[in-house]
Amino acid sequence: MIRTQVYLQKEQAREITLLAKKQKKDKAKIIRALIQKGLEAEEKKQFIGNAFLELATLGKKLKLKGPKDLSINLDKYLYGE
Repeated sequence: MIRTQVYLQKEQAREITLLAKKQKKDKAKIIRALIQKGLEAEEKKQFIGNAFLELATLGKKLKLKGPKDLSINLDKYLYGE
């Protein structure tokens, strides 16, 4: 492991202390777990964003076009109303 020093806001430090007591773990373990969750969430967002970008690129490549009145009649196209 690499030692890193960070500054926390008082509220963040308080919440980490409460979590550590509640889960009976040390603060460092709680902080590492929270950082890991944040990194995984960021990776997931990037993956989803890339998937939509690839889908849009494919649509452009295949010259697919949607209805011209989609923004006006969105409910009609989504729900058949």
